[in-house]
Amino acid sequence: MAKNTQPIAKRCKALGLSPAVLGYGKKTTERGSKDQQRKKKSEYAMQLNEKQKVKFVYGMLEKQFRSYYERAERMPGKAGENLLVLCERRLDNVVFRAGFAMTRHQARQLVNHAHFTVNGKKCNIPSYQVKAGDVIAVRDSSRSSEVFKRFLGEDAVTVAAAPQWIEREKNELKATVTKLPVREDIDFPVEEHLIVELYSK
Repeated sequence: MAKNTQPIAKRCKALGLSPAVLGYGKKTTERGSKDQQRKKKSEYAMQLNEKQKVKFVYGMLEKQFRSYYERAERMPGKAGENLLVLCERRLDNVVFRAGFAMTRHQARQLVNHAHFTVNGKKCNIPSYQVKAGDVIAVRDSSRSSEVFKRFLGEDAVTVAAAPQWIEREKNELKATVTKLPVREDIDFPVEEHLIVELYSK
């Protein structure tokens, strides 16, 4: 994930996000709580904020995010919704949403270190676009790792329910993409039409 040294809670507050979206359930900040004193944002500032929000959640830099937008624009349907779905289909995001990682940042690291397979083949590309029917599994050589052992056995931890488009069973170190995600599956507030307006200028 793109390196950002700014504190997570501070960054989330600036973007109007809950840290829980990134997997940080207890992070909070009390500083700068006088939001009512802030000046009204300009149209450009609101558009930029929405773009920065999506980039931050999925851990992308501008060049990659722009290429996602250009691809989304060429697809049938609404460009904004297509953009969010492309981001949601990233392998590192699927690993996080399936519950194999505590945060999206950790999910990206695990994928980079080749701990996962897609349809039986090793894949260490976080941006890999999953398709309906894809099976994402922890590699046999990685199953003894403490990161994954906690998902096995009688004392297996219970992870939060995966979204409807991902199927995962308890004590199974694999998840199946049953269908492609849709706009309603995005788990954080975003006004994607503002991103389209920003790039359309």
